[in-house]
Amino acid sequence: MHRRNFIAASAAAAAGLGPLSFPAHAAESGVTDGEIVLGHTGILSGPLGVPVKVVMAGAGLAFDAVNAQGGLSGRKIRVVSLDDELKPEKALANYEKLLAEHRVFAFFGCVGSGTTAAGAKVVNQSGAPTVGGYAVSDSAREKMGAAGYFVRATFAREAQALVQHLTTIGVSRIAVAYLDNPGGAEVAKLVEAALDTLKLKPEAAVAVKGDGTGNEASGKALADSKAQAVIMYLGGGIGGEVMKAAWAAGGRQMFYGMSIVPGDVTAKLVGDKTSGLAISQIVPYPWSEVDATAREFRQLAERAKVDLGYLSYEGYVNALVMIEGLRRTGRDLTRAKLHAALKAMKLRIGGMEIDFTGASNTGSRFIEMVRVTKEGKFIR
Repeated sequence: MHRRNFIAASAAAAAGLGPLSFPAHAAESGVTDGEIVLGHTGILSGPLGVPVKVVMAGAGLAFDAVNAQGGLSGRKIRVVSLDDELKPEKALANYEKLLAEHRVFAFFGCVGSGTTAAGAKVVNQSGAPTVGGYAVSDSAREKMGAAGYFVRATFAREAQALVQHLTTIGVSRIAVAYLDNPGGAEVAKLVEAALDTLKLKPEAAVAVKGDGTGNEASGKALADSKAQAVIMYLGGGIGGEVMKAAWAAGGRQMFYGMSIVPGDVTAKLVGDKTSGLAISQIVPYPWSEVDATAREFRQLAERAKVDLGYLSYEGYVNALVMIEGLRRTGRDLTRAKLHAALKAMKLRIGGMEIDFTGASNTGSRFIEMVRVTKEGKFIR
């Protein structure tokens, strides 16, 4: 179901015209007669905060569109967003603050692996679902357990897709560059495991500081590895800086990014050499002319002057899932009923199948490889 249907259903519910019409009352924290409050914690500062802001801006397009139509059953959605600097202890404090002070009903779009793992116990104890996490490792998803509904495909699946693609085109000497944090270390192991199935080992596994202070040394280590290709798990502008440092040190590698690598940001840093960069994407092509969801997204993004790309589209898709879960729950909103609605959810958004009915708390297996041009455009 695409956004137009969501809004139509929401408007009908708000007018009391359908099965979503129930007596109005404040069911529990974060729900009033006129509002649903969602909580978000993630890194919003520094180089790693840039893509997170874009993801959340994309989500805001969907929430604003529903709110403009009167909300869900007459309730508008509001997101309270707190910066945790990707620090687990600060994320835990944010989860607690969002529950105790802001009294959020559920969580949306929370960021990071160590940070998600840190908040897992508190979220589970609260009974609040968390939907559409960004850059969350597979093990952190497992820790979140039944409280979590992750839309994007797992990093294990991304690693497998990238390794399969590279080996299919004859590349066997592969290195990995990853963020120096728990999530990055886990992704490096996933790439190693994908290589191991083909009896290969990484030529190098280089941990890169999130503040950008080790870019030059990281680039040299990759150049010295003599790998044919490098798989990057690097957010913000860090990937582009590491690419430049590797080439400056004499490296001739091809670079392949996991979905957290922003192609447009990288193109601004790398210039003409960007055309060799490929990225695995976990949402469909936002520039599709035939898909109604993509067209509506672009119209909203252009009107609101939100960066149009995979990051904002991921946020938009995640928000559509959150909206649909709330819509299916109905006017009598409780956390238990939202869990039930999400767990029963199977839907298709923009050509992407999302299914939470199985044992996994990850809804999608969608992966698509795209190339990035020197202008920062994407080619399928």
